[in-house]
Amino acid sequence: MKIAIVYNRDSKNVINLFGAPNQEKIGMRTIKRLSTALTNGGHQVKAFEADKELISRLEEFMPRVVKGEQPGMVFNVSYGLQGQARYTHVPSILEMVGIPYVASGPLGHSLALDKVVTKMILRQHGIPTPEFAVLETPEAPIPPDVVYPAIVKPKNEAVSFGLKVVHNDHELRDGAGVIFDAYHQPVLVERFIEGREINVGILGNSPPEAFPPVELSFGADGPQIYTYEDKTGRSGRSIEPICPAPISDGLTDTAKDIAVRSFRALGLYDCARVDLRLDDQDNLYVLEVNSLPSLGEHGSYLVGAAYVGLDFEKFVNQLVEVAQARYFGTPNPPVIDGEKADPRQHAVAYITQRRDRIERRIKDWVALSSPYDDPVGLRRALTRADDLFEELAMKPVSELTSKPHAATWQTKEGLDGGTLFLASLDTPRSPLSPAQPFRRDPERLYGEAIGQRAGLVCLEYALRSLRSIRRLRRLPLGVALCTDEVLGCQQSAELIQAAAARAERVIVLAPSIEPNSIVVRRRGNRQYTLAVTGKPIRPTQTTPKQSTTRWTIAKLENIAQLTSRSRAVSVSILDLSTQGYSLHLPHQVKTSISITYRQQERAQEIEKEIRAILGRGKNRWELTMDWDRPPMAETAENVAMFDQLNQVAVHHGISLQPTTSSIASLAGLVGPSTPCLCGVGPEALGWGMPGESIERISLIERTLVLAEFLAQDLPR
Repeated sequence: MKIAIVYNRDSKNVINLFGAPNQEKIGMRTIKRLSTALTNGGHQVKAFEADKELISRLEEFMPRVVKGEQPGMVFNVSYGLQGQARYTHVPSILEMVGIPYVASGPLGHSLALDKVVTKMILRQHGIPTPEFAVLETPEAPIPPDVVYPAIVKPKNEAVSFGLKVVHNDHELRDGAGVIFDAYHQPVLVERFIEGREINVGILGNSPPEAFPPVELSFGADGPQIYTYEDKTGRSGRSIEPICPAPISDGLTDTAKDIAVRSFRALGLYDCARVDLRLDDQDNLYVLEVNSLPSLGEHGSYLVGAAYVGLDFEKFVNQLVEVAQARYFGTPNPPVIDGEKADPRQHAVAYITQRRDRIERRIKDWVALSSPYDDPVGLRRALTRADDLFEELAMKPVSELTSKPHAATWQTKEGLDGGTLFLASLDTPRSPLSPAQPFRRDPERLYGEAIGQRAGLVCLEYALRSLRSIRRLRRLPLGVALCTDEVLGCQQSAELIQAAAARAERVIVLAPSIEPNSIVVRRRGNRQYTLAVTGKPIRPTQTTPKQSTTRWTIAKLENIAQLTSRSRAVSVSILDLSTQGYSLHLPHQVKTSISITYRQQERAQEIEKEIRAILGRGKNRWELTMDWDRPPMAETAENVAMFDQLNQVAVHHGISLQPTTSSIASLAGLVGPSTPCLCGVGPEALGWGMPGESIERISLIERTLVLAEFLAQDLPR
């Protein structure tokens, strides 16, 4: 599990420094001990200062989860930065954004931090607490029923700030004045219980359990109270915690009972420390309840935990389990035995626990540049794919491999009658924009061709989840990759068609470009090169009829108007270049023409019409078809396959929609008799453009859906 330790120590990163500043500081030694203990407990741990950047940092560290996945958790040791009810600040933020956390919620913290409200609630529940009064202002009269010695303390502070024992009205006024000046809040005046101080730690919720009472021994010198100077090591004396407290079994049980009742009365969760005083008549009184007990190395809370066998590491991890049980119930761990594990249930645990690895893998692929015109980069990409499938114990299929254009791998069970995955390794390169490096924000991952790369990584971790329980080898499955999709699969088309013919169904790992969609139909695409050659002329000789460039542009305008919605045909001019002699107008023009279509006969009609528009004349022209990417037809088999995939998605709270696309893909090379789905990769924004990105949550969702979809084909 991902655990974020959230604390307050040094940050002033707020919009304004305003209100009473926090004076409680957690030590870096304690934060380091927490991090080490949680890491040793098998968690992925990161520490964050609780300031205005907290939400974005947490969102990046533990992004939105899929249905059935336990989110990360915050180990909250934050005392707040400034203002009122500081203990509630981080829990309130976490409640708002939906992140579970260790320890009490905003309501419990606010009640426990207000000492007057705490005492009122304790009295309502019949829990003993010393008599008290409140001075709301420095000029407020001293109530006549105040009994000395008394103790004064701020109404809403902790760590013994401002704590002082007073013996008369004059001392009370002085002590209260210091509190009003330093903390600007009402003063609690409480009868001082002369006797022994007993602390009881609480851990758990259903039911909360009390540690053995710990007595604080103050020695013979100094006040018999635990002062701020004692807690911060500035008093010059050593306070010794004695556990178990040397009191009778009956008093021990009573102290535990009072502590648990106090914990429940204030609505606290997971952990707390209840501070009590024991008078010479063996009467116990609750002084206060600490909803965020100190985890300092020698604090009484940890002393009590250690007595019951919870050293620091065990205690910290036990506290996480207590919070987990409160949020999610006691989790049932997945079965590890590969012969007994349910592959679908196992996929959730395997994939969601590897979010960071999956994202790092995408980063590695983005860093490997393999544009269609870079043979070195394409060879490197094929080598990486070879290494991956070798690691997955998948073997090359020699008759379906022709490097450097295409390669195919299959499981031990073979490809025939199974599932074939198609993807490309070549990426388009735009000369107008620099390479886009990988970057991440709380919601999205960015990088060059990241939509294309992400589909490969989805497949990789879907297959890894099955291999981890020794099921991949039993699955008929193949993967075919090409390196010339940008060039229309001119060299790889026959191999892809042959591989698809051997499979029972085909999945194309192109990204989804519409939210929650899977492509069941795509248009085909033909691309032509038109070369026009005219007579070289000087600028002074030119007329509209004589210019080769202007003649070509006029023809292209007419060609573009062949686009027809009724015929489901679109004609586009992709680029135009010219050449000519020095001091002459260009007499050679070259352009690319793209036709997207739904039916082959329509494409053939358009080609004839283009040739008719070009006609005959003084300019010589040549129209050459570079490639023809067939359409992907929408068949009943495609729709049935989509329904099967969607059933898996619905199980994870994802509602997919079948869609069509005007962009050709590898799916067009799959014969109409073989069921095929396309756009099964993560949702991509700005596909093929600078700033292309994918959703982080979609990456995990699509990986899970693929893994569970494949698991349905495993023999029972």
